[in-house]
Amino acid sequence: MDSIYVSEVNRDVKPAAPGEFAAVSLGPIVADPPVILAPMAGITNAPFRRLCRSFGAGLYVSEMITARALVERNEKTMRLAEFDPDESPRSLQLYGVDPYYVAEATKLLVDEDRVDHIDMNFGCPVRKVTRRGGGAAIPAKPRLLESIVRAAVENAGDIPVTIKFRMGINDDWMTFLDAGRIAAAEGCKAVALHARTAAQLYDGEADWNAIGELKQAVPEIPVFGNGDIWEAWDALRMMRSTGCDGVVVGRGCLGRPWLFGDLAAVFGGRDPENPPDFGVVIDTMREHAHLLCGWIGERVGIRDFRKHATWYTKGFPGSTKMRNKLIRIESLAELDAILDEGDRELYFPVSAMRMKRGKKGGTQKVVLPEGFRDNLEDTTPPEAEEAGDGG
Repeated sequence: MDSIYVSEVNRDVKPAAPGEFAAVSLGPIVADPPVILAPMAGITNAPFRRLCRSFGAGLYVSEMITARALVERNEKTMRLAEFDPDESPRSLQLYGVDPYYVAEATKLLVDEDRVDHIDMNFGCPVRKVTRRGGGAAIPAKPRLLESIVRAAVENAGDIPVTIKFRMGINDDWMTFLDAGRIAAAEGCKAVALHARTAAQLYDGEADWNAIGELKQAVPEIPVFGNGDIWEAWDALRMMRSTGCDGVVVGRGCLGRPWLFGDLAAVFGGRDPENPPDFGVVIDTMREHAHLLCGWIGERVGIRDFRKHATWYTKGFPGSTKMRNKLIRIESLAELDAILDEGDRELYFPVSAMRMKRGKKGGTQKVVLPEGFRDNLEDTTPPEAEEAGDGG
């Protein structure tokens, strides 16, 4: 197909002009183009990061690592915190609710030369996390947030620290401007805003206006916007409309790691290539599955790949029958046999360009600990530290 695939919402968006968007420096790290892979639990492990890196430059962040489990050297946690030998920069997302464990985890990562960048999660909306006062609830207590961020920055040395958060608890309780100001005051090298509230989860449209407000509030540090980057053109629209310095890509790259190649193209002043036909997708799926199985073993790896298989095939005509088989695969051989049945000549339809992947829609009432609002200046860490998802 000769025509450029683009949805109606991006019909008039042009590639970046020379010098329009600058690379972003996070201390010694340079994000060029200014694109970050969002940390996503159970997804942004070493194999997935490796695959995404093969399509385009940027900053590729690990899935969330819990500070206390890291300090206690939990076997699974230590495994998740590993990077490929050739992975650079090594970017890890750290989750913690207690300044002590955040400080100790940061020391471990720095002293053992395990990372080049630490991102901190203050946006997880999962109920089992917020009901204990963690995740997206932490920015609602600014002094607690301040103490956690300070613990990381003070112990990171030359390693840059960034933080990611949501707009707030709900539409009536916004926290993102305070969170941004605290990050800047405590020495963070950048902030990233998922432009939804915890109550909104992944529902509806992200409010890009909030990203612009945050940039105006903290002009001294880079601001990255997150939310609804489904096409590379969306990144340019976001940056032009908000003045933010870069973008964070989450669900848009699920089953579509070549999105990072598209992003490199539009930031480089070029039109992206059309989406790959199903034959290329099949080859990419096989590569991804083999990377996963080589990393964690075939039995676990192939089961983990099931969710990716549904994202890769979503949108292609007549793919429902294949997906029903893929969600039951138990081996690489079984995956190969199913993929061999696919029509390699199938085109990806334009209508599927903005088809949502990953987290389902729907909102929630955010559950917080009893008495949470009684003293928002309290610095007492929540009673328990639990891992949620990448938020």
